[in-house]
Amino acid sequence: MTENTGNTKNTSNGIFWIILLASALLEAVWATALGLSNGFTQLTPTVVFAVTAVLSMLGLGIAVKRIPLGTAYAVWVGVGAALTVGWAMITGVETASPLKLLFIAGIVGCAAGLKALPAEKPVAKAE
Repeated sequence: MTENTGNTKNTSNGIFWIILLASALLEAVWATALGLSNGFTQLTPTVVFAVTAVLSMLGLGIAVKRIPLGTAYAVWVGVGAALTVGWAMITGVETASPLKLLFIAGIVGCAAGLKALPAEKPVAKAE
């Protein structure tokens, strides 16, 4: 069976997108835990950081088996960053503003746009 590495809408890639989004959620968890670890001096946030960072990277690694690396990484970082900032605003660590919310929506919109793009086959380089 030939492995499909394109960004397609077929259901066989669906699980890889779910894994990627779960990994992005874990990225937000480890980023938040990193901030709470006070330079790795607080045990619980440090352990949460270490565990979720490893799981997040593993999920990203699995996702890139079927999702192009550039697309997967952009979605992973964008969604993770948006969730991190969103959580910080909800918990009062950061202030919310209309412009901040607009830009976060832009990040999420761009990630969704990458998912929605049709598959493109890479063009082989002429030697």
